[in-house]
Amino acid sequence: MPAPVALETLCAIAREAGDIIMEHYRAGDTDAHIASERKDDDSPVTLADLAANRHIVAALRKLTPDTPIIAEEGGFLEKEAVTARAFWLVDPLDGTKSFITRKGEFTVNIGLIEQGQPVQGVVYVPVQGMLYAGDARARRAFRQKDGGAPEPIATRTPPADGFDVVMSKSHLTPETEAFISQLTVRSTVAAASSLKLCAVACGEADVYPRFGRTMEWDIAAGHAVLLAAGGRLETPEGTPFAYQKPDFANGYFVAWGR
Repeated sequence: MPAPVALETLCAIAREAGDIIMEHYRAGDTDAHIASERKDDDSPVTLADLAANRHIVAALRKLTPDTPIIAEEGGFLEKEAVTARAFWLVDPLDGTKSFITRKGEFTVNIGLIEQGQPVQGVVYVPVQGMLYAGDARARRAFRQKDGGAPEPIATRTPPADGFDVVMSKSHLTPETEAFISQLTVRSTVAAASSLKLCAVACGEADVYPRFGRTMEWDIAAGHAVLLAAGGRLETPEGTPFAYQKPDFANGYFVAWGR
């Protein structure tokens, strides 16, 4: 296992990556500044994605030089991560489309996986200056606005009159609608990127169903925050959700609060 890394250290790395992203975001009044390209899967990538990725990977390599890093825009010791007891999962800019369209709903995600489960995670929202962090082993979860005092967060017991459901803004599928139809629903709210997991972790929502394709780096950090806050993430059948799949692609999942 890697030597323990203080959660505050991971928070600092995420904020630094967020500062790099915001330099590009503030300069992005023209397409030339955004410099968006397309990856092999036809998803967009920008200079901000790549710059934040380089910063996070370099920082984690310095802290834990022998721990593999799987990052969306390229990592370190990637092949070794398939069999490693511990590895990092990094999405340097989750919500690139939101970045390009200047909606501001994008995050920096850093998660640590040990023996197939997330144990630490940081989700940072640069435009809002809001950071969510969790250590699942210590059951410690908090959010922090603009570097201020950390505020402990926890999942909640669902209200008596029904679940508040948080969903993807752009990936609502028939399977998701079918799952929601089986619940007593009080409200539905759409949210972007890994903020859906953070909403459940903070007790602002009760359940987040995702019946669509995601990658492990999309959810590892938010999953760790959710676990640390008292929630869980599992398959639709109720079995534990595992990481370290050969292609790092996720199946369907449901995130629950208390």
